[in-house]
Amino acid sequence: MKKSQLILGLLASVGILHAADWPEFQGAGRQNVWTETGILESFEASDLKRKWSAPVAAGYSGPTVAEGAVYVMDRPDQSHERIVCVDLETGAEKWIHSYDCVYGQVGYGYGPRGSVTISGGHAFAMGTMGNLHCLDAKTGAVIWAKELMVDYKVDLPIWGLTNSPLVEGDQVIVQASAGSEGACVIAFDRKTGTEKWRAFEDKGSYVSPIMIEQAGKRLLVAWTGERIAGMNAATGEVFWEVPTKPTKMPINVPGPALSADGTKMFLSVFYDGSRLLEIDQTALNAKELWHRQGINERKTDALHCMISPPFIRGENIYGIDSYGQMRSLEMTKGDRVWEDLNATLPGRWSTIFMVQNGKNTWMVNEQGELILAKLTPQGYNEISRATIIEPTTELKQRKNGAVMWSPPAFANRCVFVRNDRELVCVSLAK
Repeated sequence: MKKSQLILGLLASVGILHAADWPEFQGAGRQNVWTETGILESFEASDLKRKWSAPVAAGYSGPTVAEGAVYVMDRPDQSHERIVCVDLETGAEKWIHSYDCVYGQVGYGYGPRGSVTISGGHAFAMGTMGNLHCLDAKTGAVIWAKELMVDYKVDLPIWGLTNSPLVEGDQVIVQASAGSEGACVIAFDRKTGTEKWRAFEDKGSYVSPIMIEQAGKRLLVAWTGERIAGMNAATGEVFWEVPTKPTKMPINVPGPALSADGTKMFLSVFYDGSRLLEIDQTALNAKELWHRQGINERKTDALHCMISPPFIRGENIYGIDSYGQMRSLEMTKGDRVWEDLNATLPGRWSTIFMVQNGKNTWMVNEQGELILAKLTPQGYNEISRATIIEPTTELKQRKNGAVMWSPPAFANRCVFVRNDRELVCVSLAK
């Protein structure tokens, strides 16, 4: 072997072994994909070792991991929200930024929903009442802050503002639900907080914006309470939009799922069923291919997702229906291929968070169980399962009590997950 080949091989090996961060909601690129190797291929409960536990207060905000730190939002009392930063290796507190925040009419008002976005040395976070912050990611020092409820006529959704800020170029983009001001979606200058553009006279949804690749360009995709649109992230220009007006209320919570080739986008809503869009990869166009909706929230058709994000693999769509039924759909028409009831307990809005790693799916369900499984067109094949955290969020709809509804982070060969008392790090390294 030539010396140059040996060096390239060693560099490739270092790349494979390099630990990956989870710097924003649903990981890098918001795809719910975990790319690390060197992780467990199966496990017993005794194999899962807690590296640390850090105290946190209540909230649904999922952790993010970047540059040696872990970030999460919480609500320690009735008058404040916080952004919390702890050390990646030990869980020791690095800094906490607390700010005044009294909730209005917010259902399930335990705490913030959105995740902290880490980009360019800054931490961007938005709370339930629209407190938008840009902080120094290392120190927690405030660089700029906005109070959307003060600055705009926010038509607050029933569960508050839940989306995680999206950073793209010089913009930080959020849903503000200020439709009367034509500001359902707003972009701010990431360095100064100055408004750059606003769009849509819609009520907001609970969906965080994403970026996709279309026809050789990067497009912002924003899904409001009334439409989904492909946009220019720098200017707010709308290239395409598909109406998704709700029959009852805006209740789209999980974001769109995208096929590997970028030509299909799947949307699912608790009351309004499923849609499949075709994303043109030759021009900046999109259209609806099919829409399927059941009779009601129990007699569903295709998928009526609530919290759990669906995904596309190959020619199949996978997701969790309205009462916890895991389903696979054939993508062409949306016909059901199979249904399985093993991953989480049945119940209204029963939730499980699914993250792809190679051919496997890692999941954390609302009972605090970590599950490793293979989901294929042939069915659900569970490999391993163990409890890693106690569900502590009270939910009157559950006979067995509490749930855990915060999305996990998978990074540095660990899983990071929180409840209303603690944030924990569990090693998944071989």
